Amino acid sequence: MKRPKRRTGQRPSRRVPGRPRKLPRGARDGRRSPAPNSALIPVAPALPGALTQLAAIPEERVWLEGQQSFQTRRAYRRDVHHFMATLGITEQADFRRVDRMAVIAWKRAMEQHGAKPRTIRRRLSALSSLFAHLVAHRAADLNPVREIRRPKVNRRQGTTHAFSPAQARKLLDAPSAETTHGLRDRAILSVGLQAGPRRSEISGLKVCDFHMDAGYPSLHFIRKGGEDHSLAIHPQAAQRIRDYLDAAGHGEDLDGPLFRPVRPSWKASEMRRPLHPDLIDRIVRKYVCAIGLARGFSAHSMRATFITRTLENGASLEEVQRAAGHADASTTKLYDRRGYNPEKSASFFANY
Repeated sequence: MKRPKRRTGQRPSRRVPGRPRKLPRGARDGRRSPAPNSALIPVAPALPGALTQLAAIPEERVWLEGQQSFQTRRAYRRDVHHFMATLGITEQADFRRVDRMAVIAWKRAMEQHGAKPRTIRRRLSALSSLFAHLVAHRAADLNPVREIRRPKVNRRQGTTHAFSPAQARKLLDAPSAETTHGLRDRAILSVGLQAGPRRSEISGLKVCDFHMDAGYPSLHFIRKGGEDHSLAIHPQAAQRIRDYLDAAGHGEDLDGPLFRPVRPSWKASEMRRPLHPDLIDRIVRKYVCAIGLARGFSAHSMRATFITRTLENGASLEEVQRAAGHADASTTKLYDRRGYNPEKSASFFANY
């Protein structure tokens, strides 16, 4: 018996007569197999009006919203507004047409008003970042800040004041241990000096962020840029947090803020909000004055003290960098004050 001829290029059928046809994957358990050209993830149809609104958003706003950190967005917004206010720019078209002379005039105006070199450098960097974005998206022809010389700053040592070990000990013991207000402040100062977070990271802590990790009390921080990090903390800091939670009574409110306002006359719902980062700074300054220290210290001084003290006591630079949440070790070194020895100043040897 002759086999039937098949067309050229047609694959021969391998199905055995009488055997049931193999079902496609997904249809065996009752699910419906998707069509070959259908999208696996359904996408809601975009509204023409929404697309028009998105296209109308200026590139300046796209650049600003693209910055991950809230603090960076706030600083960049202020820096760009300072540039526009100094030169009297109110229109978007005028802003995109500025040249090098306008940037130089802005730089000279900042110098005449006594702005610090670090402030001038930061503002120029913010404006340069904006114009680089505008040029990349063809919203501006050139970046007028690219060839402007920036002020020189000391990259080997920061300017943040740090506490000595004796000053830090007095600061830790300054708040009262008899009131809820004092217990809260004792916990805040201990976290700042013995964990080294930024004030915004202290403000953003929740009750659930205080937890046990591998048998050690730890804090879970949301770092600058949105990165999360868990850090095992000093036993003293952990005990002060427990004492504060016992006195405040919100230890079971895991999703609520850890550090809250303390107002006996307020309702519980009104106090269920975090402390503002600026209030963290005011708390530090309050007790700095209480122990008789001069001006110049801030909440950031706790961070500088933490980095210096941990390095002095033998912690590795890599471990301190990880604890501080720095992407670059050179940033951590800026806070290291081990090389600053005022008692060995050369001026003391200039005897006449």
